[in-house]
Amino acid sequence: MHSVNRFLPIFFFFISILGIAQNRYTISGTVTEASSNETLIGVTIAIPSLRTGVTTNEYGFYSLTLSQGTYELQITYLGFEDIVETVTFDQNRKMNFQMAEKAQILEEVVVTENVEKLNISKPQMSVNTLAVQTIKNIPVVLGEADIIKSLLLLPGVSNAGEGASGFNVRGGAADQNLILLDEATIFNSSHLFGFFSVFNPDAIKDVKLFKGAIPSRYGGRVSSVLEIFQKEGNSKEFKMNGGIGVVASRLLAEGPIVKDKSAFLIGGRASYAHLFLPLFDVDNTAYFYDLNTKLNYKLNANNNLFLSGYFGRDVFAISDNFENIYGNSVLNLRWNHLFSDKLFSNLSLIYSDFYYGLELDFVGFKWNSGIRNFNLKYDLKHYLSDTFQVNYGINNIYYTFNPGKIVPNSPDSGILEEQLTKKYANEFAAYVDVEHSLSSALSLQYGLRLSHFIRFGQDELNVYENDNPVIFDPFLLVYQEATPIGTITPGRSEQLASFTNLEPRIALAYTLNPEQSVKASYTRITQYLHLLSNTSSPTPLDVWTPSGPFVKPQILDQYALGYFRTLSEGEFSLETEVFYKDIQNRIDYIDGANLIANNAIEQVILNGQARAYGLELLFRKNEGRFKGWVAYTLSRSEQRTPGRTPSFDNGRSNRETGINFSNWYSTPYDKTHDVSLYGSYDLNKKWRFNTNFVYQTGQPTNYPVGQFQFEGLTVPFYGLRNEERLPDYHRLDISATLTPKKNDKRKLQAEWVFSIYNVYSRMNAASINFRRNQDTGVNEAVRTSIFGIVPAVTYNFKF
Repeated sequence: MHSVNRFLPIFFFFISILGIAQNRYTISGTVTEASSNETLIGVTIAIPSLRTGVTTNEYGFYSLTLSQGTYELQITYLGFEDIVETVTFDQNRKMNFQMAEKAQILEEVVVTENVEKLNISKPQMSVNTLAVQTIKNIPVVLGEADIIKSLLLLPGVSNAGEGASGFNVRGGAADQNLILLDEATIFNSSHLFGFFSVFNPDAIKDVKLFKGAIPSRYGGRVSSVLEIFQKEGNSKEFKMNGGIGVVASRLLAEGPIVKDKSAFLIGGRASYAHLFLPLFDVDNTAYFYDLNTKLNYKLNANNNLFLSGYFGRDVFAISDNFENIYGNSVLNLRWNHLFSDKLFSNLSLIYSDFYYGLELDFVGFKWNSGIRNFNLKYDLKHYLSDTFQVNYGINNIYYTFNPGKIVPNSPDSGILEEQLTKKYANEFAAYVDVEHSLSSALSLQYGLRLSHFIRFGQDELNVYENDNPVIFDPFLLVYQEATPIGTITPGRSEQLASFTNLEPRIALAYTLNPEQSVKASYTRITQYLHLLSNTSSPTPLDVWTPSGPFVKPQILDQYALGYFRTLSEGEFSLETEVFYKDIQNRIDYIDGANLIANNAIEQVILNGQARAYGLELLFRKNEGRFKGWVAYTLSRSEQRTPGRTPSFDNGRSNRETGINFSNWYSTPYDKTHDVSLYGSYDLNKKWRFNTNFVYQTGQPTNYPVGQFQFEGLTVPFYGLRNEERLPDYHRLDISATLTPKKNDKRKLQAEWVFSIYNVYSRMNAASINFRRNQDTGVNEAVRTSIFGIVPAVTYNFKF
């Protein structure tokens, strides 16, 4: 071990020297689920008498260093029986704990001493976690449990409505969310254009959403980090579970390869509603399928290997004329190594790919595009003491961007093969993150991330006069595409552009008393990738592009202040936060921008700025037969792109107007008011009831403000961007879960879930279009709605 430590950074060597004190000892180990050996994330190992403790990391590991003495340890985790154990710290030792799931208890729970109060003193803020069981309980459309739809019930999280893909966090765009599945990047989180998410809840162990105060180990997206970990597999016995629903079914199997040492997990899911379309003489297809896999192998007490993967595809076809196939593929090989009882490391080699394919038979060509990356990560966590821990590591990602390739689908189609110019880039980062308790009242989390992005050469690059791909017409007051004055062919080894940014992060918590604290944070993040989309909800056809000669990286500065409180010994909790976000270089589009199959996307893009600010409230009931929460968000999300010359002056015709005359305008994901209520009630051992209600201010949109006649045609014209709004959105969902009495002679356990989505059949507007009525000749507005009332039933089982 000493030979290995000599290669560790000198900085952390000195830190470890400072952390050594006489008569201090360390216990370390892992916390697992007793029935499966599944490691548990975020378990609290607390010393109530000292009001200190630690939590297990993403692999169930913990390390706790204290002065010599005898202490009472309390190990707690939501949904599991507490463990209380007296431990004498007189030597370094390994202590692994196994936790058993709680039996169903319907009586009101009386908490005598809630060690979860320790979270009040932790500096981490702007984070929401959802238990997988809670996600499965929340009523959703067509009865399919959905992680993304469940997140929409949290404060500061919304989307563009029913059938919309992606999600928006604190007024940010969907492409500003970093979505990680077992550390691998997911570029499109939706099935069937937004009706379902790609995450199978049966295969998921942990879900955590960072909205602010994002630790330095994360980077590359300026709005949020959604971190999801798959289960590792049951290494004790073979288990299966699944479900049969109205539109989709799923099945998951897990079990030991070598008992207590190695395990596998494999889960599949598929929709089949399209199989019934021929009964209605409909020759169309719309379905999805996905596969989750994981293998783990315990080499010895200090080394573990994991191999995890995900593969998903969506297929949408109209007769024989049109076929659309898209989806994600990820693979991750990880090695956990324990250098000592205080130093944990994880090395990951990750592959991620998003593919989009389109075949238009009536036109005679196939189209495919996508983004692919290879990621090497090495993370270490140093547990120097119960008051001082250090995370540090490096991360390198190599990207290949395919904006599109056209291929004829038959020799006589008349279409010529064409490959839009591929782009290549590399993103490197090194970080350090410190968790530091200065006193019993004041705790800090501070860190620094250094990111370096290189845009490599490509087959062809346009050259413009004055390096300006977008020109302004001072007479028409419009932006137009510039004509290239030539092209160059830089080699792949050349650098078209490079960017280096320092990203400081700091968060602090000041404990007023064991039930109350105030927290504050500042976060700077740089985002080098951009999703080209001028719609309110991203589509699979949208393409990613890297920062480069004409597109600058987005840079976020976010400030947050919060007040946190537990009530009635932890039965209730209150979280309140205010935030302000400022984003530099948010891309905007000139009027009439064409983003599809555009080989010179720089000709329709301008660099603007964005801001968002608001108030979030979350009140939870955590214990008893009835549990749930109320979430409210009051916020604004705005964007503007001023002219690139000094402020517009009507007296000077050479001044640029900017977009929207340089004024701030609402982004498509601006929701002034957002209210969510969720409740779960256990009536008895057989019946459980769940409900949620959602209300949101209508999303910004554009309506025509007038019309004119041109060559016999009536042409509408529009005012400033996003001045109008769709009608407010609201709906109520309910579900009931029936768990039949279990026959002790059978291993099969089952439940029926009956749900009604949109109980009062609110026809929420997905869009409003304007047209001339063919009968009356009068212009009219037509509302398009996705769902009315939708009943569903799902049968879940496990054995």
